[in-house]
Amino acid sequence: MANRQIEATQQAEQKAAQAAQAAGWRHRFLTLGISLVGVAIFWGAGMPLPFLFGPMFACLVASLLGMPLEKFGVISKGARTILGVAIGTSLTPAVIAMLPQMGASILLVPIFILVIGLVGVPFFRKVWGFDPATAYYAAMPGGLQDMVIFGIEAGGNPRALSLIHATRVLLILTIAPILLTHLYGASLDQPLGENVSQLPLSDIFLMVIAALVGWKGAERIGLFGATILGPMIVAAIFSLTGLIGERPPKEAILFAQFFIGSGIGVYFVGVTLAELRRVVVAGMAYVLLLAVLSWIFSHIVTGLGFGQPIEAFLAFAPGGQAEMTILAITSGADLGYVVTHHLTRIMIVISGAPLVAAFINRRQSDRRSKSKSRD
Repeated sequence: MANRQIEATQQAEQKAAQAAQAAGWRHRFLTLGISLVGVAIFWGAGMPLPFLFGPMFACLVASLLGMPLEKFGVISKGARTILGVAIGTSLTPAVIAMLPQMGASILLVPIFILVIGLVGVPFFRKVWGFDPATAYYAAMPGGLQDMVIFGIEAGGNPRALSLIHATRVLLILTIAPILLTHLYGASLDQPLGENVSQLPLSDIFLMVIAALVGWKGAERIGLFGATILGPMIVAAIFSLTGLIGERPPKEAILFAQFFIGSGIGVYFVGVTLAELRRVVVAGMAYVLLLAVLSWIFSHIVTGLGFGQPIEAFLAFAPGGQAEMTILAITSGADLGYVVTHHLTRIMIVISGAPLVAAFINRRQSDRRSKSKSRD
């Protein structure tokens, strides 16, 4: 009798898992269809970056309407490896030779992060009433997933962190192109790369190797941002040794834009009215503060002659690394300059995150101990 009950339970669990898997695929196909509709609308309307903004806004609207969208998982990760390869292939000997000239503006990055912390943590803590862990990891402009993971380990609110950082990336990616075109006179129609048919097969083969080996190798050693940094490192080696002389083909960059855009919109699936009123609005207000700080630091850089206006703007825009890479490519900015500053920012934030998590946990433990001793 007991064995039959166990078998029945296992069969029920297996059926439930199969049903969940089937539903997941249906939701992914729905997400794919909505993303393609977004591309068609933006392309037909002549909007900039239709493969990025089309899926992003279409999935955002669908998410807010309560439609059951689903992330693309490994496909989205694979899309990010393309940008890692694009960054790596842009690191030529000429760019490396320019690193000493970037030193002065790179030294401003830690100060930039410190100011963000001094402004952002009290903003989320005092104005919006978040707990210390959530306030700190919401304020830090690191990678979206990294900040959520570290925030959870420190006892923060995972849903609030996800929504705040998704809002940050969404708004910065929306505002930045407007500022680039209207304030800086940049166009977002620069060539993304050669067509795949125009590239040597040897280059394409090495790009695929860089993407896969870099991605999986970085994951194996626990490198943060493995999907971008791993391929970037391998592709940079190929580029600096003269094995690769081109960026990934245009079709690959468009593929990356598509899945990155849809992924940002899907982050808002299941958002409630209460979350919109408090968490998302807090994230939107914080983006305004970040925009002011970024504007100040980018003007310091250009005023002191440490960089050109477009490059300084993109280098100190606290958006996601992948999204800023796309804007740097489409605006024709110096990709090496922009990426070097973003890597510095993310490395500092990520390196300090575990230390802050340990500090927060220790303080919370001390408070619990004191409260018990009083009782």
